[in-house]
Amino acid sequence: MNNPLLSKQEIRFRLKSSPEYGQASFAGIVSFALALILLLNSFSQADGAAKPVLLLATLTYFGFALFQFIVWALIKRDLTRSGEIKRSTRSLGYALLLSLLTANVFIVSSAFQLIKRKKSASYTLAVYSLLATILVFAVSTLNLFKPFVANGFLMGMFLLIIAIVIQLVGLLLIAKYGDQAIPPRWMGIVAGAYIIISISGNIFSLFLGLLLIAKIRDNGYSSGSKLGNFVERLSRSSTSMLGLLFITFLTVLAISSYLTFEYSLAIENNYSAILQSPSLTYPLGTDNFGRDLFSRIVFGARISLIVGFLSTLIPVLIGGALGAISGYYGKHTDNIVMRALDILYAIPGILLAIAIIAAFGASTTNLILALSIGAIPTYARTMRANVMLVSSLEYVQAARAFGSSDWTILFKHIVPNSLAPMIVKSTLTIGTAVISTSSLSFLGLGVEPHIPEWGNILKLGSAYLETHAFTAIYPGLAIIMLVLSFNFLGDGLRDALDPKLDH
Repeated sequence: MNNPLLSKQEIRFRLKSSPEYGQASFAGIVSFALALILLLNSFSQADGAAKPVLLLATLTYFGFALFQFIVWALIKRDLTRSGEIKRSTRSLGYALLLSLLTANVFIVSSAFQLIKRKKSASYTLAVYSLLATILVFAVSTLNLFKPFVANGFLMGMFLLIIAIVIQLVGLLLIAKYGDQAIPPRWMGIVAGAYIIISISGNIFSLFLGLLLIAKIRDNGYSSGSKLGNFVERLSRSSTSMLGLLFITFLTVLAISSYLTFEYSLAIENNYSAILQSPSLTYPLGTDNFGRDLFSRIVFGARISLIVGFLSTLIPVLIGGALGAISGYYGKHTDNIVMRALDILYAIPGILLAIAIIAAFGASTTNLILALSIGAIPTYARTMRANVMLVSSLEYVQAARAFGSSDWTILFKHIVPNSLAPMIVKSTLTIGTAVISTSSLSFLGLGVEPHIPEWGNILKLGSAYLETHAFTAIYPGLAIIMLVLSFNFLGDGLRDALDPKLDH
């Protein structure tokens, strides 16, 4: 019922507190922007001739963007008038699911958000897990237009189809039975299936499997409440979830590419296809040696992810351990450890990395070590501050009174409760590591020049910015999107792990 006395502040609160409203507006704006990008690429720059496939994709994206804006307006009307979204408006989400055929994950995620009124953490994870696998399948399908495919292509696509079917069935079961106070025992089979699928790098499947196992083990939601509440808080930010979706998509694509992508297309010269414009055969064009940019960027994702994760994990472990010991014992131990790290911290990280690579040679291993060493002091300082704060709490004093050893207190009580800031910081640092990797490779100090890595690809493409800009634009966009995804995820993790918001 429409309330004419409803203030603008109350209306604004209703809209802001509705995840469906925020997701719908975000999906509509991004879809419209993607349609404009497709429109700019729908005509040949040389003769102005239209490209039928891209033109059809442009019209489709514009159509779904318009439909999304209509749904967004209806959601706004319903929330303004009655404070809740009508069933008829939610039913439009099923029509929006057709955008899945265009691989528009923004509208698809908005549709799944709209369809179900009460969304549990399990449902949210199941939706994004399915979307990630579908995206990988759609991108891998483009290899059918190549002159030849990898030997394991059929096997890889078959495994992806099986994963999609399992995830779709799991989504339907979770949507129907996931809200029960005591989940069915056979839900353990679904949990096991998701754990197996997570081997492909699907982060959503891993967390979903763990969440379902926790629920089944305790005959309810008590054990999984922390993880469930964490996912629910994280899912409030559409940008964070889409950032994690892109990271998961790249991870699954990088792992599945061992079967679905042919490595020779990325490294072997093909002088009959030099600097080809984007087409179905070469979705992102070719470089000055005739190598497929699409395949090179996919294989480059492996290096960016591996270097990013390892060059963050190593300083987290070493710096975290040094910071924990320094913050707990204090006095002389603190002084010795922190002054030694201050010396290392005084050297700029990028210069230290350049010095190490110049001394030991350009390789992936040396690059990981170079980036890791420079990041140790920052993690040590972060952990030290957290440990000093937690050490003063009452439960730590109680553990000391009961006679617990220092190592038990430190690694059982203090460190686990000091990890939240480290997790947020590491997420943001991975993005920095990706930029550093590409920057060093661009300068010739990263991985070996012949290896398809985003910095190497960008370096070659920068020489053709005036004539064939796509050779530099696409690897540049890949770097930007991955770094932005980690930054968005870091912001969401910071809010989700904030104890002040745990209500």
